[in-house]
Amino acid sequence: MPFYKGASAKRRRLIFFGSIILVNVVAVFWLSDLFWRLGLHRAHIPLIIIFAILNGLLVLGSFHALFGALDIFRGRHRAVRISELAEGPVDVLGKKHAVVMPVYNEDSGKFCARIEAIYRSIEATGHLDSFDFFILSDTRDHDLWVLEEVAWTNLCRRLKGFGKIYYRRRKTNDNRKAGNIGDFVRTWGGGYEGMLVLDADSLMDGADIVKMSRVMEAYPKLGILQTPPKLIRGVSIFTRLQQFAMRLYGPLFIRGLNFWQLSGGSYWGHNAMIRVKPFSEFCELPALPGREPFGGRILSHDFVEAALMVSEGWEVWLAWDIEGTYEEAPPTLVDHLKRDRRWCQGNLQHMWLIFARKLPLTVRIHLFMGIMAYLGSPIWFLFLLMGSWLAWDFKMSELSPLPFDGYVHHLFGIDVQLQALILTAAVFTLLFSPKILALLGALFSSRTRRSFGGTFALLSGVFIETILSVLLAPCVMMAHTLMVAGIISGRAVGWGNQNRETDGTAWSDALRFHAVPTIIGIAWAFFAWHIGKDFTMWMAPILLGLILSIPVSVWTSRSRYGRALGQLHILSTPEEINLPAIVKLADDAEHHDQGVLNASFADRNGVIAAVVDPYVNGVHVSLLEQSDMNPIEEALARRCLREGPDALEKSELAQLLYLAPAMLMMHRTVWLGLPEEVGSVWMRAVESYRRRGD
Repeated sequence: MPFYKGASAKRRRLIFFGSIILVNVVAVFWLSDLFWRLGLHRAHIPLIIIFAILNGLLVLGSFHALFGALDIFRGRHRAVRISELAEGPVDVLGKKHAVVMPVYNEDSGKFCARIEAIYRSIEATGHLDSFDFFILSDTRDHDLWVLEEVAWTNLCRRLKGFGKIYYRRRKTNDNRKAGNIGDFVRTWGGGYEGMLVLDADSLMDGADIVKMSRVMEAYPKLGILQTPPKLIRGVSIFTRLQQFAMRLYGPLFIRGLNFWQLSGGSYWGHNAMIRVKPFSEFCELPALPGREPFGGRILSHDFVEAALMVSEGWEVWLAWDIEGTYEEAPPTLVDHLKRDRRWCQGNLQHMWLIFARKLPLTVRIHLFMGIMAYLGSPIWFLFLLMGSWLAWDFKMSELSPLPFDGYVHHLFGIDVQLQALILTAAVFTLLFSPKILALLGALFSSRTRRSFGGTFALLSGVFIETILSVLLAPCVMMAHTLMVAGIISGRAVGWGNQNRETDGTAWSDALRFHAVPTIIGIAWAFFAWHIGKDFTMWMAPILLGLILSIPVSVWTSRSRYGRALGQLHILSTPEEINLPAIVKLADDAEHHDQGVLNASFADRNGVIAAVVDPYVNGVHVSLLEQSDMNPIEEALARRCLREGPDALEKSELAQLLYLAPAMLMMHRTVWLGLPEEVGSVWMRAVESYRRRGD
């Protein structure tokens, strides 16, 4: 039996999308009539088509906020929330669940601190026996690999977590994160009812994890329960902008999204509970036809996995009322756009799938929104180019406007200028209504107002966020346009780790990254000025955003400016002003002393520590499969001893690191061998033990 009746869900979707279509049709008619009154031009037809697409996307976003505001106004208890299944008597969880964290070239100290915080938070609920924890490494950096093993061992020692917290590193990282999760499901998934999938920067409160597990056990048709994570720990202005906007405006969009998607939701790749059995049966990702960038392995796997789950009759819900769910964001605009490059290719791959058979309507809408999140930018860019060309063509023709009467004039008796002004006001209302609705809601709630630092801080934050968003939007538009152009031309993206900490973008890096938008902005400004002052003023926000992209990117990346605003509680979030308990646990865990088991000392870091240090060598070897060493492998190990690890190819060093007899032999030789058998890098590592403090 469905949690929410199908007829009611259809009625909600009809109201939501019917309203969007109606508003968009009126806007398109209004613009078409305006063009008719001004004298129809050959460029007006494609311009109207593009406007219909862009305005439809704008109305879609604005109505998410509007319906979200209405849903919030109706009250928590009248809103649809599947997590109410967990309410009532508190019982012991009946099944086992896994907490799964895939990592790729991450800071092991930080992600182990997050695992420790989640572990302790679940332990405080009294349900720790129902959970196991898995660190699933796809790390390719050999030094980081050793550091991960050491960090995991120290974590297990602190928590007495051996047998509860597991670490696994794949030899080959086939199919990236999706392959990593798939390998876990095939190898260990059969022992668990559900798995909580986290990113390396994820944090979740233990009580909420237990609640999600209860919902999973109480409702057997639930396939995925996604939570809306809040951004935390932002220091730079750019990250603080993201945190503030998501925290203030985000609840409206989340509630609006939940209003129509209901059981046909989507999966965002992390901070979600997944039922393992149907995921294993139905979510094996197919390879797309052709080669990358449009073919090959699916990059944005999460949307597709949710689509496969829903198409097989399982429900995917957005748990909007789960509060204790957090993640971090890229610290600079440059880092944000680098991440977007991967997401852009992944989302554009979904064009293969959007018309696939058996997919429900909600799934197709999610795929469409994901595609248009990036395809919307080149469409907007094309709209601006065509508008500029139309203005230039009108100026060059030296014709005077001779307005005709149109339907709007016959209906309302308004002139051309007023008709254009009304359309402009309507577009700006749609654009800024989510901010206005969220701000009014916060101002009229004393609790919410105080949680953001008070009235002055809240108003100042909205003002700064609005101004900077207007300046950043053209730069992001241009970057996304170039991304789409690059993907269409056949340039595939690599798989890099995400930069989560930096002290700002260097001017040279910003110049290299934003040179094209800046040059286009300057040239466009000269062109606009040649057309006329009125057109230049109309284009000013776009042109300023492009021309100032380099300094805005640099200034918003600076941590010192972000900290200065934070001291005034401007652009602060409730989680920053009143730190959640789970974040405090993670902060405390980051300051643990590694003690004797440490692979980060000078002269014996990472791989060198795995060979030289007795404790690190013992940990590393204990995690390897036992095997024999052949003469070729022994010769490779002795060359590594003579010449050092840097003399070996990456594949050769990996071969040794996976070979237990080689690691043991190298360890003994370093400590007992003759100087001519052991290179200077190893001798320095041995000598470092004589220094005070080690």
